[in-house]
Parts: sequence; structure tokens; C-alpha cells
Amino acid sequence: MSGKLKMKAIGFFLLFFFAFLSAYIFLHEDRNGILTVVFLNVGQGDAIFIESPSGNQMLIDGGPGKSVLRELSKVMPFYDRSIDAVLATHADQDHVGGLPDVLNRYKVDLFFETGNPGPSSSYEELKAMIEKLKIERLEARRGMAVDLGGGTILEIIFPDRDPSGMETNMSSIVARLVYGENEFLLTGDSPIAIERYLVSLDGAHQGDLKSDVLKAGHHGSKTSTSPEFVSAVSPKYGIISAGLGNRYGHPTAEVLETLTKAGATILRTDRDGRIIFKSDGIKLELKD
Repeated sequence: MSGKLKMKAIGFFLLFFFAFLSAYIFLHEDRNGILTVVFLNVGQGDAIFIESPSGNQMLIDGGPGKSVLRELSKVMPFYDRSIDAVLATHADQDHVGGLPDVLNRYKVDLFFETGNPGPSSSYEELKAMIEKLKIERLEARRGMAVDLGGGTILEIIFPDRDPSGMETNMSSIVARLVYGENEFLLTGDSPIAIERYLVSLDGAHQGDLKSDVLKAGHHGSKTSTSPEFVSAVSPKYGIISAGLGNRYGHPTAEVLETLTKAGATILRTDRDGRIIFKSDGIKLELKD
């Protein structure tokens, strides 16, 4: 190789190295003391990416298919090929369809589930992959607290029993993410019957449901997000994860009215795209 070509090669290497280093420093400084929660735009489904202030990551649900990989590539560094934990709220296709692709691309240490098998073929594929890859499986139950590091805790508030035999939406994992003074209530596809049950257990008098952000159940279907439940949660933001022009009519007018009457700012993945929150434990910010 000639001297000029050597110098060019070295120049390109140094340029790449410093670009990589700058990106690494930027990303790691940005998360210092900051919790990031992203409602991914996966179409008609759910997928939520969480990165704690200590850098630990969790993915809650994986949407209906490969769109979750595109979304993760937008919120994770290109060199990052691991996610500490994955949680499937329930086994329906629009929540677990993309998880086999996630396990193919990323190293995952822990997998949380309800223990209630669903009808989707993706769930069967997912179970086989978890066994093949020797990923530790845990069944989420009320009272569990998952320490994500940096003072961030994911509290499991449902199910409180073995959900085997329950309809899959009824058995959805409901979890509350807490960091300092900020909370996110994540409901999967939990229907009104479960919402009422949770209000009876953790109602407004105790304040255990109160959260800054409520992920509306079942993509804004009228089968979830009852006025009683929203009143107990008292959210500043109501998040709806749904596909643009979906055939189910999600979100419904009833749910939009309930959230509006409660004074919540409504954010929708079908209109707003990816929704990103940052928290220092005191101040919660919605990022552009």
C-alpha cells in the first residue's frame, strides 16, 4: 500500500473512531441520572422501551412483528446488542409477535410473563427460543418489585394469582414504573373488570395507582380505561398505542372523552409517532 493510501486509511479509521467515541460519550452522559421511557411506534400493538439511570434496559411487549426492530434501532446505540429484561404483558400476537425477532438480534437475560399461554404462533415460537437460548423465565405476580437500577423500580400489581385458563387480556400484567416522584402505569390490554378490581385493592384513598403517565389499556378500546380507573390514576398524560387507520376504530371516542375530562394530555403513536419521556426523578419531560 502506498504512503498516501496508508494515510487515507488511517484518516478514515481515526474519523470513525472519534465519531464512535463522541456518540458513546453523548449517549452515556445523556442517561446519567435520567430515566428514559419510550412508547415505540409499532403499529397496532404495544412496545415500550425503558432505560434506567444506571443503563439497565427493559422491553415491555414487542408489537405485532418486525417493526419493533426498526424502532429499537432508533432508541438504542448501534453497537448495543443486549437488553437486560423483556416482559410480555400477555400472549396475544400484537404484543408478542415481534419478540422472536428481538431475541434473535439481542442477548436477553430475563424474560417475564404471565404463565398463561395464548393462541398466537409467535408465542409458541417465543417459548421454544427462550428454552433454546437458556433465558431465565419468571412469572410476574403481584408484590414483585423489579429493580432496574439507579433507583428505578417496576412494581407488578397484577396478576395476583395463577392466570391459567383466564382470557388472555384478563391476565395481562399491570405494572407501575417508579423513579423518584414520577410514575408510569402500564396496563397491557387489561379490561374494565380488572381495572375495577385494582381500584378496589389500591384505590384512590391509598393512592397506589396514582401515576403521571397512564398507558391506556387495549390500544384505546372502550373495553378499558374506565372513568373510575382514570380517576384513581389521575394521569397528566394518557398514552394510546395504536396503528394508523386500524380496522378496530382504536382509540374510541369514549376513551378519548374519559381522558380529556380527567385533564390528561393525550398522546397517540398513530398520530404522534414514537413518544419519549425523560425523568430525573423530579421533573418529567416529554421530548420532541
